[in-house]
Amino acid sequence: MKNKVKEWIKRYLPAEILSILATLLASIFTFQFTKNNLTTAFAATWAGNICYFGYIFIIDVVNTASKWRTESTTYSTKNFFQNIQNLILEFGFAELFDSFLIRPTLSYYLPIWLNNLPLGILVAKLLADVTFYFPAIIGYEMRKKYLKQ
Repeated sequence: MKNKVKEWIKRYLPAEILSILATLLASIFTFQFTKNNLTTAFAATWAGNICYFGYIFIIDVVNTASKWRTESTTYSTKNFFQNIQNLILEFGFAELFDSFLIRPTLSYYLPIWLNNLPLGILVAKLLADVTFYFPAIIGYEMRKKYLKQ
């Protein structure tokens, strides 16, 4: 189990750091311009998602391309779509509830309740991550087990 936790940290921590930065910056920037908590909640959610999944996708593509290069073949469109399929299998279920319900709701209410935008957004993000990572890690492990590519 210790090796699994190390693997998950190696996979998710850099993406999570980028996501936190993007989430905070987007929330502050959006609120400054709109003064609208709902717009801010969605901007924070989606900025964090774009950075998080963008990083993971790029790392997966680079790893897949490196694997194919060592086997004297080239990275193809098929490989590209396999990377997308893998992301959907890993994160799809977790992301449905996270991006459209849990994270925006927490990102809307917690800054109001705490009367502090950056702190509320950060707490919302961390609380939403709890419900996100459980199904995401299950998806990741199932993908590795059943889709050996």
